[in-house]
Amino acid sequence: MEVEEKYKTRAIVAHITLIGWIVALVQNGDDKNEFSSFYIRQMLGLVILGIAGQIAAVVLMIIPFLGWILALGIWGIVVGAWIMSLIGSINGKKEPTPFVGHLFQQWFSSM
Repeated sequence: MEVEEKYKTRAIVAHITLIGWIVALVQNGDDKNEFSSFYIRQMLGLVILGIAGQIAAVVLMIIPFLGWILALGIWGIVVGAWIMSLIGSINGKKEPTPFVGHLFQQWFSSM
């Protein structure tokens, strides 16, 4: 089933900064679509994951050398998950973020 272009665009915009996410959320409120809602929920989860990752990275950076490597690994995982989510939205497929995407869908199901 092909996703309408406006819903695909809305899902892509949700991936572009917090402002883009807010714009997509507001637009989706007027004309609710499951595809757009799916990626809005994914991005909210990824933003929260990114904030938690940043906190963990700051704590880990206290450890010389090893802490910096672990912090870069955390950011690599978050950025990789964001890229995978963006590619899924561009391709018009609802693909949850590996390991945590299904949790994001449950936690934020009211969106």
